[in-house]
Amino acid sequence: MYKITLVKSLIGRKPNQVATAKALGLRRIGQTVTKEENDAVRGMIVTIQHLVKVVQEK
Repeated sequence: MYKITLVKSLIGRKPNQVATAKALGLRRIGQTVTKEENDAVRGMIVTIQHLVKVVQEK
């Protein structure tokens, strides 16, 4: 499981980065979501890695 927290604003970002954050369920700064570990989620994290903080849970 990944705990993903949005730490930077989506304002002024490329449309694909905004869409990726929203697809992960991240709407506002400080919001945290928990997602399963799989290739799709890992790819989404890589796309917006400069905007989020990721913690891997057991």
